[in-house]
Amino acid sequence: MLRRAEDMRKEINTNLRGGKGDIQAINILENSQNEFNDKGRLFTKTTVKPGDSIGWHQHVGDSEVYYILSGRGLVNDNGTEVEVGAGDMVLTRDGECHSIANNGQEDLVFIALILFA
Repeated sequence: MLRRAEDMRKEINTNLRGGKGDIQAINILENSQNEFNDKGRLFTKTTVKPGDSIGWHQHVGDSEVYYILSGRGLVNDNGTEVEVGAGDMVLTRDGECHSIANNGQEDLVFIALILFA
């Protein structure tokens, strides 16, 4: 199977999880087409504009990974804030909490993957 970049579904989520601004997600895999074989639910290229964020939330029954492609961000990893940049990975396991904010001057771009626990 091949899906061209121009055929990937794009969506804008406003104030995602209580965060700020518009978060752009390009869906690499589609859960609605069972492309996860019931093992996950999200695989996106996510863009967060400067000053915008994805709010604090807990993962229940799944884990999420962020792989930072470009930009700078501030991650709240279970109550500990850390700066992240290109090449960094953030893992939020089942039962854990996190948020991410773009605290830089350019777009924060990362791959997000959610797999079931």
